[in-house]
Amino acid sequence: MKRFISLWLICSCWLGALPAQIPVTNAMAAPYQNADSSFQRPLKEVLNDIASRFHVRLKVPDELVKGKMLRFADWRIEPWSVEQSLTNVLAPFDLKFAKEFEGVYKIKDFEYPRRTPDYGKHYLAYLSTLYTDRSSWETRKKQLKAELIDAVGLNPMPKPTGSKPIITNRRHYKDYSVENVALEILPGVYTFGCVYKPLKGTHCPIVINPTGHFADEHYRPDMQIRCAIMAKMGAIAVSYSLFAWGESQLQFKYEWHRQSIAHTIQTLNAIRWIDYLTSLKMADSTNVAITGGSSGGSQTMLITAIDDRIKYSAPVVMTSSWFAGGCPCESGLPIHLSGGGTNNAEIAAMCAPRPLLIVSDGKDWTSEVPVLEFPFIRRTFGFYGKSSLVENVHLPLEGHDYGPSKRQAVYAFLAKYLGLNTKSVLKSDGTFDESQVTIEPQTAMYVFGPKGDHFPVNAVRDLETLKNRLQEAKK
Repeated sequence: MKRFISLWLICSCWLGALPAQIPVTNAMAAPYQNADSSFQRPLKEVLNDIASRFHVRLKVPDELVKGKMLRFADWRIEPWSVEQSLTNVLAPFDLKFAKEFEGVYKIKDFEYPRRTPDYGKHYLAYLSTLYTDRSSWETRKKQLKAELIDAVGLNPMPKPTGSKPIITNRRHYKDYSVENVALEILPGVYTFGCVYKPLKGTHCPIVINPTGHFADEHYRPDMQIRCAIMAKMGAIAVSYSLFAWGESQLQFKYEWHRQSIAHTIQTLNAIRWIDYLTSLKMADSTNVAITGGSSGGSQTMLITAIDDRIKYSAPVVMTSSWFAGGCPCESGLPIHLSGGGTNNAEIAAMCAPRPLLIVSDGKDWTSEVPVLEFPFIRRTFGFYGKSSLVENVHLPLEGHDYGPSKRQAVYAFLAKYLGLNTKSVLKSDGTFDESQVTIEPQTAMYVFGPKGDHFPVNAVRDLETLKNRLQEAKK
């Protein structure tokens, strides 16, 4: 009898040491929903129960949950919060949720750049404790600037190639001209863009227009309209391709855009465009603005933060404390770990006290700007007594684009601060007339032809050589 009891105790201890091996598939299966089984349940089943309990729809890709078991499953559910429950349930598997609409959530792999408005609220509250006046903010800003440059891979800054810009296909339209330009940012590595100029003028302001991940890239009609209106008002404007997108894709594979080096190259592209445009005889090198939407907005905030030549900044549909950009060209390098941790709201605030326009909408990650990010940024401008120099145009019924109403807001901002001549484009109702712009076919906008037939012979074609050229230029 003693031997039987000893054997029973040994088996019990052995089974107790392996709670994860006990399959439990029903929350109401009483003998198994206890500490002996670690309250274990299939993840898919737990998510189904959460959807039913909170009356929400969960979009759950089967490959993300198949075969996964969750320990202490029901203890992770907070009965007052579906979002906290989802956070608790998904965290052990490096999964997270994204709220697509009210009552609709999609389960996704963990995305370090994408969080929730509540996360942004806590983050901004924390950042606000780091500085309370101009002096402490300037110390923080100096640290951030140095670490941002280092994190994006531009410390030391690569040496300019010294080569001349390649200019092709000049054409003239009503009140403005367009020309295709390629700049050699590293030996054999090019950035490709279209430069819009007023037909007449001297001391012309400059507007850098980084593009975003929109269909038809910088060739799309709304980008052409935007740059043309700027030129018609007397500014020199440039739009240019993302790395391994547009014409750049004729040099580098599209897949390489999803590598972190895209973050470095796109930042260097912007700097080289500023170098080039400020060197033009007709340009006013002291009067430089930048504006872009989506990932172009990410570039707008970053370049403004690290390049003091930018005097006016207008990021569109991208200023958020809880989303840092879902592409490696925006968050592939640890810029948001600078200064012990930062976010795009604080990076945007680094514009202070230079004039800043934040354009936001109600249907993406800028939905909370009026009540969350804008007050935080305005506080920073207040350290300089310049709160009036930061503005927010919020369009609660609009979505993620650089559409007509967003362009109207940016035109007014640029005209005000760049001293542009609005006479030829301003209508009697105070809006800007975009009807007198020629929309060009995409094929007309390539520097080296739509198939890349005219690339220079030294053009780099592989990723390893590109990386080597970058490192060599930094020596």
